[in-house]
Amino acid sequence: MARLGAADASERGPRGPLALSLLALCALAAFAGFLALGTWQVQRLAWKRELIARVEQRVHAPAVAAPTPSEWPAVTAASHEYRHVRLAGVFLYEQQVLVAASTALGSGYWVMTPLRQDDGSLVLVNRGFVPAEACGRDGRCAPGPAGETTVTGLLRTPETKVFLRHNDPAHARWYARDVQAIARARGLGAVAPFFVDADADPAQADAWPRGGLTVTSFPNNHLSYLITWYVLALMVLAAAVYVGRHEYRLRRRAG
Repeated sequence: MARLGAADASERGPRGPLALSLLALCALAAFAGFLALGTWQVQRLAWKRELIARVEQRVHAPAVAAPTPSEWPAVTAASHEYRHVRLAGVFLYEQQVLVAASTALGSGYWVMTPLRQDDGSLVLVNRGFVPAEACGRDGRCAPGPAGETTVTGLLRTPETKVFLRHNDPAHARWYARDVQAIARARGLGAVAPFFVDADADPAQADAWPRGGLTVTSFPNNHLSYLITWYVLALMVLAAAVYVGRHEYRLRRRAG
């Protein structure tokens, strides 16, 4: 019975035009889809390499003055993010907020504190990470240095949302470092369209908050992804050629 079934399968006639048309359409759709995904990964690979090179150059450069209010409209992620900047002013500790964070040190909060500069402008500074228990049950962290303070760190563009979490200003629950939303909730008025991740302070290595935890290394798997998609496209093409040749032989045999 097994031999008879195998013989029947091998001696079947050629497929009809409708079946071949459907197979061809499916193969064409799969080939075009895999080819498009591979090409997209080529573009993503170029973008990721450029991002890594740009970030590496910026984070290791000497600190420069942070953009002034007259320069704020020109601040963009492409031109300014991860620049090593320096600013000075007085921290407004009573206006700071805690933003949920997950870091190499565990889960806790970023301490986002407004800094009033000498010209009166406000910049939100992420003073660093604290574990949940470091700020007590009322969520109030101990203030940092009083008076004029100089801060160096990495300029960051605001976050408007994080995956599956939404800020709840009414209940002081923050998950994204949304500069404008924090400013509105704290009644700060106009603030810089960026925040600054403070550098680590070697003199306060065992104190909270802990700066210098900005993630500046990015996974780059796009080369393996593009190879995978292009190989799948070639496999579809090879399968289409095989089916086409097989159908051609069946037709010659039947003719």
